[in-house]
Amino acid sequence: MGADTLLRQQPAWFVSMAILGALYVAAVACRLLHTFGLALSLRQPKDLRRRYGAWAVVTGPTSGIGRSMALELARRGLNLVLVGRDPAKLQDIAGTASDAHGVQTKTVLFDFSLVSTPQGEEEMGRLRQAVEGLEVGVLVNNAGVATPHATYLHEADADAWVKMIRVNLCAVTEVTAAVLPGMVGRGRGAVVNIGSGAAEALPSYPLYSVYAATKRYVSHFSRSLYVEYSGKGIDVQCQAPLYVDTKMVTNMVTRGAGLLSRLIVPTSDAYAGAAARWIGFRRPVCMPNLGHRLQWCLCHYVPDRVLAAHRLRENLRQRDVFQRLRSPSGDDGH
Repeated sequence: MGADTLLRQQPAWFVSMAILGALYVAAVACRLLHTFGLALSLRQPKDLRRRYGAWAVVTGPTSGIGRSMALELARRGLNLVLVGRDPAKLQDIAGTASDAHGVQTKTVLFDFSLVSTPQGEEEMGRLRQAVEGLEVGVLVNNAGVATPHATYLHEADADAWVKMIRVNLCAVTEVTAAVLPGMVGRGRGAVVNIGSGAAEALPSYPLYSVYAATKRYVSHFSRSLYVEYSGKGIDVQCQAPLYVDTKMVTNMVTRGAGLLSRLIVPTSDAYAGAAARWIGFRRPVCMPNLGHRLQWCLCHYVPDRVLAAHRLRENLRQRDVFQRLRSPSGDDGH
């Protein structure tokens, strides 16, 4: 008896349910392919220098994701304009990139916590002067702060919130506005804004409310610029990592050395390699790391109230850790 004969013998409701089931499985499979970026992994990496231009501007390049991104872009042949506030560390990363990859480098001193102040305007002028005449093809807005860590809104000094807003929000806006005119004039470019998975995968991020809000701004800012500038040959993207093994997450998560730990909390170098491969693929918001995308997918199937309760409990634990580290006894013990 053939399969077609068996099918004809089934009641109509059974056939309908089977078709719906098959469509559901196909939809889930397509969603998984989209979520995990499996199609992307099959494509050849883009030649960023040829597609966008010879220079990349990287903010916050002296440690963590920023340093790894700068070295990854240099490995791909892009010259670097490195923007940060520590001259010694800027010279260190500039020398490392030049020696390892033979690229040209320029450094710009800029304390992003001074954006929207008279001194900040002077430093923004130096940045505009530094990129004038350069074929800046890629901008990576990486500079950001997460301090004060894990605290109730009323517990931190207002100046700390203002500094965070200037670095995470105002600096991203002003640096992007400074670099875009050259990209528009050449009809090509890529802007990569480093957001946070906390603002994408989670319904709330208690005790980091201002941090999460600034990163949510970065996401919506990027989405809108993606639409505004796609017709001008400029790719705008918000990359939203979850935890990456950097100083910013020190004492925030329990890490191990196993394969699962490295999948969930990749090194900054591993993250930067994935992040560079995603530049230019037309998704306004993405999570380049596979382990992060897996966690994001799982969050879709957990009720918001459960995620919120877990996050509050974990962030309260972090608050206790940071309070002990700030206490006199904690200082003596470390």
